[in-house]
Amino acid sequence: MHVLVTADTVGGVWTYTRELVCGLLNRGHRVTLVSFGRLPSDSQTSWMQHNRLTFHATGFPLEWMRDAQPGITESARYLQRIISDSKPDLLHFNQYCYGALECGIPKLVVAHSDVVSWWNAVHGTDPPASPWMEWYRNIVSRGLRCADIVVAPSKWMLDAVCEHYPGRFNGCVIYNGRTPSLFRSSAEKQNCVLAVGRIWDEAKHIRLLLARKQRVPVTIAGSAEHPDKSLDGPNDLRCQENLTICGEQDETQLRQLYSICSIYAATSRYEPFGLAPVEAALSKCALIANDIPSFRELWGDSALFFRRNDPDALANAIETLAEHPPLRRLYAEEAYERARARFNSQRMVDEYECLYKILVRGGRVHEYAAAA
Repeated sequence: MHVLVTADTVGGVWTYTRELVCGLLNRGHRVTLVSFGRLPSDSQTSWMQHNRLTFHATGFPLEWMRDAQPGITESARYLQRIISDSKPDLLHFNQYCYGALECGIPKLVVAHSDVVSWWNAVHGTDPPASPWMEWYRNIVSRGLRCADIVVAPSKWMLDAVCEHYPGRFNGCVIYNGRTPSLFRSSAEKQNCVLAVGRIWDEAKHIRLLLARKQRVPVTIAGSAEHPDKSLDGPNDLRCQENLTICGEQDETQLRQLYSICSIYAATSRYEPFGLAPVEAALSKCALIANDIPSFRELWGDSALFFRRNDPDALANAIETLAEHPPLRRLYAEEAYERARARFNSQRMVDEYECLYKILVRGGRVHEYAAAA
């Protein structure tokens, strides 16, 4: 089977794409991969040594970027040419807008996240009306309606796109996956807390961890400076006791941090899935999670939840695990077993491969969606 996959190089979608594409290649499929958003770094493409993989890197904007309309139109034409030349059996789009392409080939769209559900989670209301927001809503809605099936990484995310965008579409859930063997746990775990995420990102809500003095060391892997300097707030974080901000880390550095830290704090108030908690769990970190619906769905009883967006409850949860090593080890083991069973790349590729075959054979995707 020949699958054309689109991706972006800006966030976790790239990691997800690599896991999926490598799994497909290892099973003998052919993949044409097209990236958007910004040109990938050398480290992002170092895995691409495979004769059944064709890669096209572009700097076209992503649909959620402001003033993206002209670039999206141009990128759709570019993608249409690649589809015409490469003649894939199936189209796997990790952006909504390309779902509306008319090409006579089965189309799958993945709903990783979206602006409207993000805004609601962060601000508690719909985003303000604007010409750009009207364009964005229309292009997302059309992409969803025109896809043969829409895949989401959690039921919460599938419900969110159904709620916020008009029109009917077939939908199903396939949880994201990581390769367990990439991660390990140090024999000497340190009694400390790790969080991964941009400190300025309102959705990641890392500052919730900083709102109270923690009794054990806290390490944050992520940028503290907003890319738009005009939006950057006061930065006195490095003066706080028990706090280490190590900036953005590559995958090798993150694996080392996961390995030695005993507790991972998942503070996000918007997280359709969240690969970092999975990576932490596979490294046998005990998970403390914000009590949001997607984390409840994904982690169940294997994480210690704190009252939603409450810094005092978060501090109390950290203290509980920090002061009770047997309980901490129990939560670490529960999260590890859940991640290995539910969020591994093998299972993810199995489910996508099954869905691809149904689409290529012209099967009844609405029945698959209903069963899923």
